[in-house]
Amino acid sequence: MRKNSRAVVVSVFIFIAFNLCEALYGPSSPVLQLNPSNFKSKVLNSNGVVLVEFFAPWCGHCKALTPTWEKAATVLKGAGTVAALDADAHQSLAQEYGIKGFPTIKVFAPGKPPVDYQGARDVKPIAEFALKQVKALLKERLDGKTTGGSNGKSEPSASVELNSSNFDELVLKSKELWIVEFFAPWCGHCKKLAPEWKKAAGNLKGKVKLGHVDCDAEKSLMSRFNVQGFPTILVFGADKDSPIPYEGARSASAIESFALEQLETNIAPPEVTELTGPDTMEEKCGSVAICFVSFLPDILDSKAEGRNKYIQQLLSVAEKFKRNSYSYVWAAAGKQPDLEKRVGVGGYGYPALVALNVKKGAFAPLKSAFELDHIIEFVREAGLGGKGNLPLDGTPEIVKTEPWDGKDGEIIDDG
Repeated sequence: MRKNSRAVVVSVFIFIAFNLCEALYGPSSPVLQLNPSNFKSKVLNSNGVVLVEFFAPWCGHCKALTPTWEKAATVLKGAGTVAALDADAHQSLAQEYGIKGFPTIKVFAPGKPPVDYQGARDVKPIAEFALKQVKALLKERLDGKTTGGSNGKSEPSASVELNSSNFDELVLKSKELWIVEFFAPWCGHCKKLAPEWKKAAGNLKGKVKLGHVDCDAEKSLMSRFNVQGFPTILVFGADKDSPIPYEGARSASAIESFALEQLETNIAPPEVTELTGPDTMEEKCGSVAICFVSFLPDILDSKAEGRNKYIQQLLSVAEKFKRNSYSYVWAAAGKQPDLEKRVGVGGYGYPALVALNVKKGAFAPLKSAFELDHIIEFVREAGLGGKGNLPLDGTPEIVKTEPWDGKDGEIIDDG
């Protein structure tokens, strides 16, 4: 295929987090604004109770909570701190606390791991929950237990805090490799492991998920996975129903080496799926970092052999980037007209490649030849942030279509 062929236009749309113009909390808000620069001093090193809302500016539930959260900040002034972190703008910090949905409210108290607030989103129950934490803190101090904001236990860690309410969603339903430590706070071996575990989690970030379960607080998870002693480390690989125990050395380097070996055998084979309706779009593109969508020529133009070559190219790309949180789908020319219209694909412009995030409404087109080297380079560039971002202009309507039967097309003679 010639690079200057007018019959080839490649458009790539990347998943990019835009700085949205709207902010939920203005400079005069009583809610403390958090970011990676002040999170440690204002939250982790605080001597009092801090309620943190992890929100996204585009989230409808977050917008609805805003006036309530500001009123809670006013009511609790002097008794506790009410704060908010834009988890969309500061994704890495939110990931350290296992944030998957918005809004998520966590309560931080000195010397303790954060706890989730799961009550009603009204001022009174929020304030009552906060005061309960304050009373517990005061009781500990009266009993002579020193609690300082710099306690290492509350330092952020790449290891995700797991409990009975989030374990299934984060671990069992995930396609990623998880290594989970089941520990008890009083266990001497667990305390010795803690700095090594934290170091391993940091070094493996973005490759393997590490998590931890406090078995004193989570007896049900302890029983469910037949944990008999502490620490117990289980590996949840491709078969999440049958975790295997980690029995190697309890050093960061040993854990890291083991995790990377497991990663090689637990990565799911790459897939390129036909976009046959909104369910496919949601399943394949709803929660990945970048969703690449290819628009392939009509079957009458490419025949089965040509279409399969395009799909094989995409599989090669998927294989190369299999450790990245990307997905790959394709649609035949003209089968998704609204999507094509919104992203400027169509007419003579097949094949076209699109990396797209409908929720953010962002894309960044690039015109180039639909050749393996060009696709690989642009996927790599997309993963680094891409260039030339433009608004998608609305949510595309994805229509339900019949899947390709794998055969050449037939010309229907109307005569």
